[in-house]
Amino acid sequence: MKIASWNVNSVKARLPRVTEWLADARPDVALLQETKCLNEGFPALELEDMGYNLALHGQKSYNGVAILSRHPLEDIQIGLPGYGDDEQCRYIEATVNTVRVACIYLPNGNPAPGPKFEYKLEWMGHLKARVADLLKTEEPLVFGGDYNICPTDEDVYDPGGWQQDALCRPESRSVFRAIVNLGLTDALRQFKTGPGIYTFWDYQAGAWQKDHGLRIDHLLLSPQAADRLTDAGVDRAVRGREKASDHVPVWCELDF
Repeated sequence: MKIASWNVNSVKARLPRVTEWLADARPDVALLQETKCLNEGFPALELEDMGYNLALHGQKSYNGVAILSRHPLEDIQIGLPGYGDDEQCRYIEATVNTVRVACIYLPNGNPAPGPKFEYKLEWMGHLKARVADLLKTEEPLVFGGDYNICPTDEDVYDPGGWQQDALCRPESRSVFRAIVNLGLTDALRQFKTGPGIYTFWDYQAGAWQKDHGLRIDHLLLSPQAADRLTDAGVDRAVRGREKASDHVPVWCELDF
């Protein structure tokens, strides 16, 4: 089973790139973030015609998450459990065959410190609680998405210049580590080690051309999923295409 995550930065604006990538990569499950449209505006027909079932949690112009699956989607959970007063559409989960998948668009948190950073840390606290609850099921779990966290200095092209950014601040990294330390495996780092493995390049200042990237998109696996992990990677070439998202897909393969 191939499971991928991609912040598409507007599913309608990137639809040609999305359908192109789906046809090439053929993921069994695709977790999309920043869809930036209400459910009724989502290009459902185009993606269903490609063989995907959909679970959507969208809002107008901002945020938005979606799960695309070649298999039936069961027990769909809209929104982050335990955080019912969150008005932003950032979390959705469902079961695909025997795997529970969660699609996550974690808050950016800038400027930090400040209210947006406090919201980021609060959101991460609720995510940690949800991960802990799901791990009790002892089932294969995949928590994929745009975490807006560079876990280590190896995950950012200029560690010194980014150390005060919400994506790299020690408070953010500490909570991320606490979530991983519940028993999760960073799928990509099992196959790609060292610096220079990025999933995001800003549109500004020629970041893509200079390879000024960040690794902020992650697939975190429960022990039952990690035991079946056979491969993982980044579809870097997608960033160089016309009208590309500023993120690229990250994926893993599980042997079932």
